[in-house]
Amino acid sequence: MQDLAADRRVTPARSDLAAAHLRGQVEAARFAEGERKRVIAPVAALRGLPSSSAGFQTEALYGEAITIYEEKGGWAWGQLERDSYVGYIEAHALGVAGRPTHRVSALRSFAYPGPSIKLPPILALPLDARLEIAAQVDDFSVTSEGWHIWARHLMPLGQWDSDFVDVAERFIGVPYLWGGRSSQGLDCSGLVQTALGAVGVSAPRDSDQQEKQLGAPVPFDDSLTGLKRGDLVFWKGHTGVMRDARTLLHANGFHMLVVSEPLRQARDRIQEKACEPITSIRRLDFRINEI
Repeated sequence: MQDLAADRRVTPARSDLAAAHLRGQVEAARFAEGERKRVIAPVAALRGLPSSSAGFQTEALYGEAITIYEEKGGWAWGQLERDSYVGYIEAHALGVAGRPTHRVSALRSFAYPGPSIKLPPILALPLDARLEIAAQVDDFSVTSEGWHIWARHLMPLGQWDSDFVDVAERFIGVPYLWGGRSSQGLDCSGLVQTALGAVGVSAPRDSDQQEKQLGAPVPFDDSLTGLKRGDLVFWKGHTGVMRDARTLLHANGFHMLVVSEPLRQARDRIQEKACEPITSIRRLDFRINEI
């Protein structure tokens, strides 16, 4: 049997239950095929335990697909399609959210009950929420739920932003939130994943996964010269993206914000406070993969 202890973040397997496609690879008391659902809350936490007091691992956004293997006591256990993350999500956050045709391309956009910005909004949708658009009314796109979204805040699926650093820069000043993936709050790897997703590049969720899977290594020394806009900088448990040859953009627990600061300043502070050196710098080739 496969040892999955180091990769349970992305493997739907517990001692009592596992995904049917893992039969013969893991030991479990029973196996389940799973049911595909979509997130119907603007943002929903995916937690490590079925409890509202449990810390969460990541967030799922409106319209995102998830395969559910168990639903019990108001909680569902499943795996996100976007990045394969596994965890517990509140069952009331799941349902049928249509078949997405568009995504929110603004940092945040309101859903209105009718075609007027003077109406009280129903809810706010984050960047990359997925929606099924059924009609157009003046400057609004109308979803299958009957919500009216400002049309210029949407992009058809398959159309992407052109510069992921520009997307990341929109989050400057957003609070740091462990596991977060929206303008309400996000963490370092959530910022990188979200920004890359906006240009159609699929990225794993956590910084160690990103360091292993994204781009190619860039040689560097103590001078930190020769870097380019879009280079990803990694420490153990942390990452950020270069805005230019000298400036790092990152969500971090020191400022508790997404900030832009000189890379050398960030490096020296992290080295002093956490004794953690830069582990690698990686450069993306920007081949676009639809997600």
